[in-house]
Amino acid sequence: MQQTRQEPLFSLGQLVATPGALAALEKAGQGPLDFLSRHVHGDWGDLCEEDRRENQFSLEKGFRILSSYKTNAGDKVWVITEGSRCHSTILLPDEY
Repeated sequence: MQQTRQEPLFSLGQLVATPGALAALEKAGQGPLDFLSRHVHGDWGDLCEEDRRENQFSLEKGFRILSSYKTNAGDKVWVITEGSRCHSTILLPDEY
């Protein structure tokens, strides 16, 4: 099981979401904070081990951080925080 921290690991910056991601969250009856909270505390969701290691490296070096989650309705959403930490985006994978 993945270890998460109580304190945020990084700043999310400005929060934005694509129309597709907002529709997926509405369909699932979930809000963006469900996923943003997991993301900022180091729960990267459904990532392979290589991507998890990349996120750890990105935390240390200030690069982009990616998380992948499934909504209650089964849709996949991504959360991406830019390396500059100026903004974080919730989007569908096909919107990347």
